[in-house]
Amino acid sequence: MQTKHKSPWLYLLNTAVLVAALGYFVDIYDLLLFSIVRVKSLTDIGLTGTELTDKGLLLINIQMAGLLIGGVVFGILGDKKGRLSILFGSILLYSIANLCNGFVQSFEAYAILRFLAGIGLAGELGAGISLVSETLPKEARGLGTMIVATVGLFGAVFAWTIADNFTWRTAYFIGGGGGLLLLAMRIGVYESGIYTKLSAAHSHISRGNFISLFTNWNRFKRYISNILMGIQFWFMVGILITLSPEFAKALGIQGKVEAGKAVVFCYLGLAVGDVISGVLSYLMKSRKKVLVLFLCSAGVSLLAYFTLSGISSSLFYGYCFLMGILSGYWALFVTVAAENFGTNIRATVATTVPNFVRGSLIPISALFTLLKASMGILHAGIVVALVCISISVLGISLYKETYSKDLDYLEN
Repeated sequence: MQTKHKSPWLYLLNTAVLVAALGYFVDIYDLLLFSIVRVKSLTDIGLTGTELTDKGLLLINIQMAGLLIGGVVFGILGDKKGRLSILFGSILLYSIANLCNGFVQSFEAYAILRFLAGIGLAGELGAGISLVSETLPKEARGLGTMIVATVGLFGAVFAWTIADNFTWRTAYFIGGGGGLLLLAMRIGVYESGIYTKLSAAHSHISRGNFISLFTNWNRFKRYISNILMGIQFWFMVGILITLSPEFAKALGIQGKVEAGKAVVFCYLGLAVGDVISGVLSYLMKSRKKVLVLFLCSAGVSLLAYFTLSGISSSLFYGYCFLMGILSGYWALFVTVAAENFGTNIRATVATTVPNFVRGSLIPISALFTLLKASMGILHAGIVVALVCISISVLGISLYKETYSKDLDYLEN
């Protein structure tokens, strides 16, 4: 009698998938909340004029620095101590930081708490993706990470809705409280079986060795290819969407454009795009084909952004939504990072890669600011867009297919 195989879709009814998805929801909420409440919160603590922009950008970079440091720290801990340990530790840190953020009265206190929140936020996505990838069978893991990323992206919509209807302090309280509630839910989640087997049978194997990613050409090529693929994605979010009011003015957009609304429409598009790319990867049995398709469509949409002169603000928001759909490969991007490496260093890679991509906003914004002073905002944007697209194309050219790869293996 022939055994009936379980549908890959049924594997998604999994506690690890649910909790990782809700965790990324809170992660995105907290990650983008400052960008949404920047003006309100800084004005409330006494900043005015150019300080709102200059010190606002400084706080964003401080948070990004926290993400870079936290990505390395929590990634290493995830391989040494387990996936669940960093899930618990990261959410506890950023939840407390955000609760305290609701009480700040000075810029200095704000900066310290955004740095701590950044460190905590760094551990969420990589740990969740590692856990889901190792828990689900290979034919379902892409769908699982698609669910995680799609649910998570709606955190941006929720952040804007809360900030639009409550005070900025209340918005931080809700973020911190939601994180602590999620922490309680995670008590019933089990550690990855693959990781548990590694701990029991290979206790002598080096785990979480971040330096080893740079001491072997094959490992380094796999690692750097993952980071490079995400560069154009974060240029879109960090420059084109975050600075949409400034670009809209330069393009002569008719009507007022608000960064918060642009973020919401873009992230709604990203959620749709992540579903499309995840399903296509499952149907085509390939990561690389879908990544190439979305990298190309995203690149075209980034350049077309600079041709939107004179349209209405409504059409501009609609284009932000479309650009999000065409750039919706973030779930696949993070899945590939987890699939590309052995169990003893998987969490390190899956945690550091997305945070290094987020941290790339620091040099990207520096280059953009430098060029803008001499070329103007539009020409500077085009040049930096071309640079970022070229970097991402290089990344995909170095990547080898990982769709059917068995994850129960170790890095030498």
